[in-house]
Amino acid sequence: MITAWLETWQTAERGRFVPWLPVFMGTGVLTYFALRTEPPFWLGIAIALPVACAVILLRRHLVPRTAAMALAATAIGFTSAQFATARALPQPSLPSHATILTGTVRSVEALVEGRRIAIDGARLDGGDALKRWLRVRLKKGDTEEIATGDMIRLRALVRPPMPPAYPGAWDLQRDAWYSGQAGSGYALGTVERVAELQPSGVPRLVQRLREIIAHHLAAAVPGPAGAISTTLLTGITTGIPPSDHDAFRASGLAHLLAVAGLHIGIVMGWTLAFARLAFAVSERASLHWPTKKLAALAALTVGGGYMVLTGMHVPIVRSFAMACLYTVAVLAGRQAISLRGLALAAVVLMLLEPQEVPGVSFQMSFSAVLALISGYEALRPALRSLHGSGSWQRRFASHLAALALTSALAGTASAPFGAYHFGRIQVYFVVANMIAVPLAALWVMPAGLLALLLLPFGLDWLAFVPMGWGADAILYVARTTASWPAATIDVPHIPAWGLALTGFGIAWLGLWRSMLRLAGVPLIAFGLVSSMLVRPPDLMVSADARLIGVRMQNTVYLQSVAGASKFTRDSWLQYWAAGMPLALPQDGEADDGAVACRSDACLLRPAPHAKAALLVRGATHPNGCADASVIVSAEPARRLCPRPWPALVDRFTVWRNGATAIWLEGRHARIVTDRAYRGDRPWVPPVPTPRAHPAPALPPAQTDTAVSRGNQ
Repeated sequence: MITAWLETWQTAERGRFVPWLPVFMGTGVLTYFALRTEPPFWLGIAIALPVACAVILLRRHLVPRTAAMALAATAIGFTSAQFATARALPQPSLPSHATILTGTVRSVEALVEGRRIAIDGARLDGGDALKRWLRVRLKKGDTEEIATGDMIRLRALVRPPMPPAYPGAWDLQRDAWYSGQAGSGYALGTVERVAELQPSGVPRLVQRLREIIAHHLAAAVPGPAGAISTTLLTGITTGIPPSDHDAFRASGLAHLLAVAGLHIGIVMGWTLAFARLAFAVSERASLHWPTKKLAALAALTVGGGYMVLTGMHVPIVRSFAMACLYTVAVLAGRQAISLRGLALAAVVLMLLEPQEVPGVSFQMSFSAVLALISGYEALRPALRSLHGSGSWQRRFASHLAALALTSALAGTASAPFGAYHFGRIQVYFVVANMIAVPLAALWVMPAGLLALLLLPFGLDWLAFVPMGWGADAILYVARTTASWPAATIDVPHIPAWGLALTGFGIAWLGLWRSMLRLAGVPLIAFGLVSSMLVRPPDLMVSADARLIGVRMQNTVYLQSVAGASKFTRDSWLQYWAAGMPLALPQDGEADDGAVACRSDACLLRPAPHAKAALLVRGATHPNGCADASVIVSAEPARRLCPRPWPALVDRFTVWRNGATAIWLEGRHARIVTDRAYRGDRPWVPPVPTPRAHPAPALPPAQTDTAVSRGNQ
């Protein structure tokens, strides 16, 4: 009976194992990034090559060969991540003081207030050129005309990339390692253009074109609508006001600002339609030319140009890879959209850019497309039944249902990853997308494409202005939806293993064809509720100790020193799924006595059955040492308490080990530092050492003879 069931299952799932190979590749990539120490350079290859040979030798043995293929894919993903790390350049040491910076402008980005530039080949105080690029924010009001390719000079303060906001938070230093960024900073004076040069190389030429388009759009469509239109045509999002960014996120329309499959699909769809219409005008072309295939090639060409113009980010590269497969399928007369095409696109991206796998863009993009392909495959009979005889009422109902289904499938599949990375889910995303997506597809994007055609003739404003009207309409939808009650819901942070389980459940539900796929539903559900099985930290201390937070039952209390990072603060509140925080009282109690503060210290009891934490506010010996399992301080606090000393987290410990999370458990405190969490990896800076201060140069001591002579 079991044998018969296996044969039936194998027949139903024939050809379905191949799309699983990218899942195993991604597992290998994530395994590499989860390690705490750098593995030997030969490890991935040493596993991949023998297992790949085993796949060939076991071709007649289904189960062992399948297991060998899975292991080989995992090892290949691991090896790809190792190669990506080996290709990256080492991080340079940046000065801690203000520096005179010279270099070549890599890009110029307009911000809501001011501008930001990226610089290649930067020289700091006349030293050797950096092999990595720098990002510098110019002073507000600096109107010096600069463009990509120019040589510039300015005085600036630059810093290496920020460490994670807490142990396990998003790693900006890892992002910078793979992107080639050395650091960022801000200008202390106005920028000076040393030489006006034409950009050299394709990337800089494309960047100059993006800046020209952005300039024309800003002139024709000022304000947020122009910034949104610029994002749709160039991928530059820096000009959108933060409040409107928040509205797009709260309404579930943030994907419209992240140029991806929807956008390139619209561009290629319109190109395909116009190309076929143009061919239909010619009788000879219609009768003797393969117009469908030629139109598909034209659409692919335009789609590739749009991908390059918008910055070649992961979602659009994935979409273009699938568009290439679509075109090949059209040319070969095969099924155009399939899970195998999605799998091949994922494999290509993981071989080229494996560092993108842990990122929200990769995860949301592929989960959404997987849900769309498998969902329409399963629900196609129902949609055909709704279409019925094809009357206009039936066609309208089927199109409306398809639009709602597309929004529901893509939004639901990507929601767990958005909740993990951003700490919230959007309630009205289906309604917002049913209105905003048709506006983008039928109004905004076609007008933008027409404007690009008119740009060389100076008539782009004829299309840019209507494009701005459509962008205004989308912005109205985003703002209105975001203003509805409970538009977003803060959700507890699920652990990494919970997200992995959810992702595996989504893959299981989407990749299998038989009823066995339903086993993915409990996996998804268990992953989503995994936050109930872990307890978030009771206290957190930032990497510079300027921000110290404690989480009570329903409230977060913060001690913030001047210069504390708003980014870190927002990351903590998102992680804790907390609302607006409260400041710790200067003197008094709060939260039913769980917070008891005096001028010199606060005794914090977030865990009722555990010893308290003592937050020291000065250099004096505070009261409460006997009741505390850990001392927390924004200043050096060693030996402020008598022996036996409690555990200590102060300015010096976070300087060495990074942001720190603290759990109060019984009589002891469990402390996890960012350095312990990330381990010894190439993108993690080494443990800092105190700078040696040279002894002051004193005049030579006088001899007795000299003294006696001076007294004579």
